[in-house]
Amino acid sequence: MREGNRIGRTIRAVARVLVAATVLVFAGLGVGAVVTTLGERPAEVAESEPAHNPFTRTSLAEPALAPQSVADISDARRTPTVVAAYRVLPSVVSLRTERTVQERPNPFLFRGGRSRVESGLGSGFAIDNEGTIVTNAHVVSGADRIEVVDFSGQRFEAELIGSDELTDLAVLHIPPNRVPAAPLGTSSDLFIGEPAVALGNPSGYALRNTEATVTSGVVSGLGRDIQSGSGQEVLYADMIQTDASINPGNSGGPLANADGEVIGVNSSILSRSGGSEGLGFAIPIDRALLVAAELLEFGRVRRPWVGVQVLTDRQDPGSVFGRPLVDEVLEGTPAAEAGLRAGDEILALNGRVINHDLDWQVGLADAGVGATVDVSFRRGGEEMRTRLRLDEVPSGRAERVEVLRGLQLITVTPQVSQERDLAVEFGAFVVSVGDDARRGTGLREGDVILSINRNEVRSAEEAGQVFEYFSRATDGSIRLYIARGTETGYLRTFRVR
Repeated sequence: MREGNRIGRTIRAVARVLVAATVLVFAGLGVGAVVTTLGERPAEVAESEPAHNPFTRTSLAEPALAPQSVADISDARRTPTVVAAYRVLPSVVSLRTERTVQERPNPFLFRGGRSRVESGLGSGFAIDNEGTIVTNAHVVSGADRIEVVDFSGQRFEAELIGSDELTDLAVLHIPPNRVPAAPLGTSSDLFIGEPAVALGNPSGYALRNTEATVTSGVVSGLGRDIQSGSGQEVLYADMIQTDASINPGNSGGPLANADGEVIGVNSSILSRSGGSEGLGFAIPIDRALLVAAELLEFGRVRRPWVGVQVLTDRQDPGSVFGRPLVDEVLEGTPAAEAGLRAGDEILALNGRVINHDLDWQVGLADAGVGATVDVSFRRGGEEMRTRLRLDEVPSGRAERVEVLRGLQLITVTPQVSQERDLAVEFGAFVVSVGDDARRGTGLREGDVILSINRNEVRSAEEAGQVFEYFSRATDGSIRLYIARGTETGYLRTFRVR
């Protein structure tokens, strides 16, 4: 099977250089993962045409409902930590979540499993005065109920606007003008060694307090890449590293600079014990605001795509990790229009040096769909440059066909096959499976339906028609032949109710 360019595979490939004895903990859930560091971001970044982002620093530079200065204290007491606390703390909220978990049935007692309610804690902060709250996706994952508690102890039921597991970010909404917007900075001009302040509620309510607290340190590193060990594909890449203490409960809270501006979203810690050991990581605020804008406008995050297949697992005398080497360029794609060819070696994206495929994927993701970026590459020993327009991934913009209850399909095209690294060139690709459809059919996201009751299907529309036909049959029984990864075979027969 040809080499893939999916982010999850890249992260797993990078894991070969990891330090095996360390554990990454979601600051709030205690989920383990392994970490590697792959270098720092260069200071120079070329100009590019950015994707649309409604959250501008000009309009949100000062919180409308928060105190404006700390001029009434002496210079000796006006430290970066004090400034950050004074300006940002009113915008920080605590989160309480509840989710119902179904216990597995006990085969010896001959009765079904009982349900129980699990509670969780986390932090978040307001990015505008309209009630928009940013937090981590892992804080609210699977929650049936989300409660937001502000600095003064007021409680609000929160609506989940959208969540993106890949970037570990989520957006909530509460009534407007209740929590002031945090002053928003930028993560594009950070310096290693500058002060950093982490804000959040690490104790939950164990201390009988609702207001957030602060810890201080410095920006320890930039461009840090982390291997997730949680069993999920999470893009913990190009992260801000800090030695400001981040503890369970801090997840989703802001990381601020000495000017009291938010520069990141606290997300995880590197720890052997589960507590803070001075290795914390925050998602850059520039990425967080782009993701928030996507979730608010589209309800999902559109993934950028340019139409190239790249090789990374190779010997590269110029990079210890192996720079991306273009293996295939599809016709009619942005990469083809930009003049990229098979054999081109990617060197830089918007001025950022590309040392491995994760750098390439992060650069595209942070630029966003609709942006135009500068790409430097080497061809036959000559360094060249081109401009590349970013489209949405084919599976994201493809028309979806819903069948049964909650089963969403799209047609497999050459573009979808390349994007998803499929072993087949036709069929109906499963992009979403609801709980009812999952239990009834046994299908999973990423499966490709090749035939239904021995009737070949070459598109999502054909699959919908065949499903409808056999659902009207006498017994309504259906047997699927599918591709799952590199394997093909039949699923169990099921009946359509």
